[in-house]
Amino acid sequence: MGTRKKVHAFVRVKPTDDFAHEMIKYGDDNKSIDIHLKKDLQRGVVNNKQTDWSFKLDGVLHNASQDLVYETVAKDVVAQALNGYNGTIMCYGQTGAGKTYTMTGATENYKHRGILPRALQQVFRMIAERPTHAITVRVSYLEIYNESLFDLLSTLPYVGPSVTPMTIVENPQGVFVKGLSVHLTSQEEDAFSLLFEGETNRIIASHTMNKNSSRSHCIFTIYVEAHSRTLSDEKYITSKINLVDLAGSERLGKSGSEGRVLKEATYINKSLSFLEQAIIALGDQKRDHIPFRQCKLTHALKDSLGGNCNMVLLTNIYGEAAQLEETLSSLRFASRMKLVTTEPAINEKYDAERMVKNLEKELVLLKQELAIHDSLANRTLVNYDPMDEIQIAEINSQVRRYLEGTLDEIDIINLRQIQEVFNQFRVVLSQQEQEVEATLRRKYTLIDKNDFAAISAVQKAGLVDVDGHLVGEPDGQGFGLGVTPYSTKPGKKSKSKKMFKEQLGSLARKEGAGSPVSGKDLEVSTSKTQLTPSSKEGDVKELPLRDRETSSIEPLPSDSPKEESRPPRPSTPPPKPVAFEDFKNERGSEINRIFKENKSILNERRKRASETTQRINAIKREMDMTEGALNFQRSLREKQGEYENKGLMIIDEEEFLLILKLKDLKKQYRAEYQDLRDLRAEVQYCQHLVDQCRHRLLTEFDIWYNESFFIPEDMQVSLKPASGIRPGMVPISRLVALGEDDQDKFSQLQQMMLPEGPDSISFYNAKVKTEQKRNYLKTMMGLQQGHRK
Repeated sequence: MGTRKKVHAFVRVKPTDDFAHEMIKYGDDNKSIDIHLKKDLQRGVVNNKQTDWSFKLDGVLHNASQDLVYETVAKDVVAQALNGYNGTIMCYGQTGAGKTYTMTGATENYKHRGILPRALQQVFRMIAERPTHAITVRVSYLEIYNESLFDLLSTLPYVGPSVTPMTIVENPQGVFVKGLSVHLTSQEEDAFSLLFEGETNRIIASHTMNKNSSRSHCIFTIYVEAHSRTLSDEKYITSKINLVDLAGSERLGKSGSEGRVLKEATYINKSLSFLEQAIIALGDQKRDHIPFRQCKLTHALKDSLGGNCNMVLLTNIYGEAAQLEETLSSLRFASRMKLVTTEPAINEKYDAERMVKNLEKELVLLKQELAIHDSLANRTLVNYDPMDEIQIAEINSQVRRYLEGTLDEIDIINLRQIQEVFNQFRVVLSQQEQEVEATLRRKYTLIDKNDFAAISAVQKAGLVDVDGHLVGEPDGQGFGLGVTPYSTKPGKKSKSKKMFKEQLGSLARKEGAGSPVSGKDLEVSTSKTQLTPSSKEGDVKELPLRDRETSSIEPLPSDSPKEESRPPRPSTPPPKPVAFEDFKNERGSEINRIFKENKSILNERRKRASETTQRINAIKREMDMTEGALNFQRSLREKQGEYENKGLMIIDEEEFLLILKLKDLKKQYRAEYQDLRDLRAEVQYCQHLVDQCRHRLLTEFDIWYNESFFIPEDMQVSLKPASGIRPGMVPISRLVALGEDDQDKFSQLQQMMLPEGPDSISFYNAKVKTEQKRNYLKTMMGLQQGHRK
């Protein structure tokens, strides 16, 4: 295990115009904050109420940007996660103090993104810098609302809602939520899409303190698994980063919550109170029991609170005098959290498949060492490989001859042969038992005492008496006056025996025997261990009654011809999303194929344009650096004095190389810029084709939907290809072409933002996809409601 370390606690002050400068003071090192309250004169001169507090923290962030907050609080924790250490970053504070803004940020602006999207970017950036490892990233998004667990990513089409409620389960590997979906993300854009999908499903409400107040605790978890690309390395590391956005504590008198919001505030304050109790218990070294199971929040964070991870708390506070009591409460929580210690350690696991391969290699080497040792010790060559079929057959032959007495000793060379000899003894014994049983079954027939139908049939036939003995069999004698075995009369069939077989068959059918009665089942006794001689020829020629009966029954051909089944028309039209998928696979398959091809060409052109833009930006940055270095060389030359020869300026070699480099860069810049202009023209043309295909696809779908589900069935004949009405002549209400405006906005936004921040492509791509999905669902719900009316 690793060494114990204390939890890091930071404070972020929400910017405000009404900052209480007289009551809140910061230390010179930006690691302490002092609170001063004026004495309440109404309580008299003698007033021992505390008025001054001082809190020592790991950092105070005042008027800090999102970049500075992430660099200070989260960057090291995320970097350690790629090395196998678990990490937790938690935002705590009063409602409206800026926790969600700190954790998630503003999705409308890339620069104002929070800790969570920046952590995702850092993870994928570090993965790209480690080509020696194969690293997989998975994410999950959990919401705790009113002490109930919800999966914020359950709305994805391939997940669906869970039938059984989610539960928190503990095992030796840690704490996990059973039923929570975990999603594999291979690129940064996919991770952003999952983040934005979960954010749209969060529960928020409005009160006097905050217009968009989070009404639940949310835990976004990033799971990292890193395997070395070296085949000999069987160890791999796993880690997870919990990014916790806690709901804000509320004073009901200030927030003015009522109804549902009041109930939510009660659950929020209760869970935060239990969280503080757990923190106090963790900070007390004398406490043995930590109340983690008092609420779902503390139970889910059991690994993070004082566990095997790097823990960072970011407390958000107000800087106004009116919120000073809540600020003191939040700072007390932060100071208590600093007393908690964790024990981070690398999570190393072993790959079973690689372990097997390494053990096989080691086994080969050990065999080679044994062979060398045997040759040096002048021993006969011993084979350590598994025995083949020829060697096993030889040992089996020796064992049989040893049992028959024709062989005195069995040759033993090594331990493997000893094991195989015992194994062949077992095989021979099993074969002999099977042979004896087969011989007895050919000669005798066995009836179970529990087979009452067979016993009754035999008794009625007169073969055995009530006590189960053969008719005419004297006690203690080896012969009787019963039915003579057929083997004693070779060449002739007994008529009485044939009549008896038919009689027994009919009796067995009347009794409802559960199993067929064969010819060899006729001469039997009711004892479970008593055997009666049976006819071998009768066994061959007589078939079981059930087989004869079933073979005589032939399946009757059906006279009625099969009618072609036509699916009935549903009483209510199916939802348009479902019908749209059917349309794309059937009637609109060709249009959909052309649409997909044009869309793929458009995406390819956009990708090339994006890559060209990035290359232009890189060339521009290099040009700026080269110009800066060239200006520096010129200023240095002017300070040292210029030299001329026959009216020509003399420059040194370094400055000359910089001039040549700048000239080449400008040439590359012009060529790339011309390519970008051509690509933008192609993108515009491809976008026009895609829009046309989209419009055609949706129009054809609307026609097909109305003709298939709204037109009476007696009019469907008129719409067949041989009729006089063409498709499209039926009046339709045109469907809205989804995503066109959003796509145009995205194209304009991409052209505007790429020169400033090329890393923002994945962020904005995921944002636009989420907005398009939301608009699509909203439009389809509106259409369905209009149809019901």
